[in-house]
Amino acid sequence: MTEGMTAGAQSVLVVEDEPTINRAVTDRLRAEGFTVHQAFDGPSAVAAFEEHDPDAVLLDVMLPGFDGLEVCRRIQAVRPVPVLMLTARDEETDVLVGLGVGADDYVTKPFSMREVVARLRALLRRVERAAELARTTTRMDLAGLVVDAAGRRVSIDGADVHLTPLEFDLLCALAAVPGTVRSREDLMREVWGWGDAAGTRTLDSHVKALRAKIGAERVRTVHGVGYALEVGR
Repeated sequence: MTEGMTAGAQSVLVVEDEPTINRAVTDRLRAEGFTVHQAFDGPSAVAAFEEHDPDAVLLDVMLPGFDGLEVCRRIQAVRPVPVLMLTARDEETDVLVGLGVGADDYVTKPFSMREVVARLRALLRRVERAAELARTTTRMDLAGLVVDAAGRRVSIDGADVHLTPLEFDLLCALAAVPGTVRSREDLMREVWGWGDAAGTRTLDSHVKALRAKIGAERVRTVHGVGYALEVGR
């Protein structure tokens, strides 16, 4: 494991088993002002996360030791952290599995470094917005669906519902204006900080996962426009 330190900078753990890619990503992130820690397999990634407590994780799916999905499960159990997955896979099932274990977004190889940096910065901004939301919003009760923004808890008819950090932020964005259709671009901008339609497949995957947890009937799709949180159903 190698690392680069910049005083006061946000820190990123880069987990990629291919040395050339790891070095290229690390060098670019350092040039962008990040403090960077590196890991090259599953076990060292978990150890590095526990040692350095990074602000975000850039995580390859295919790793020796154990894969990136298991890394994501383990680090999210320690502390919720923004995770951007790097994957050669582009099947919806693989994407949903990654998002289901706590990844926030993904990019498919081959990727541009500019896109990686932009998405990473967007995820870090999301964490700041979530903290602000917790300070300004308390509790929303929508026909049995209760969203406690400050406590980051969700329940349905008194039963707790476990959401990933990003699923929770997406639900808050919809619950803030129940019954109102939010465009996909607006949701991407508000929840991910990603202001164009390039990541809308990520949004659609998170909506699918959210529906599975709170009930498909609660999230209405308006084709070609976006989504709305329904109440009273």
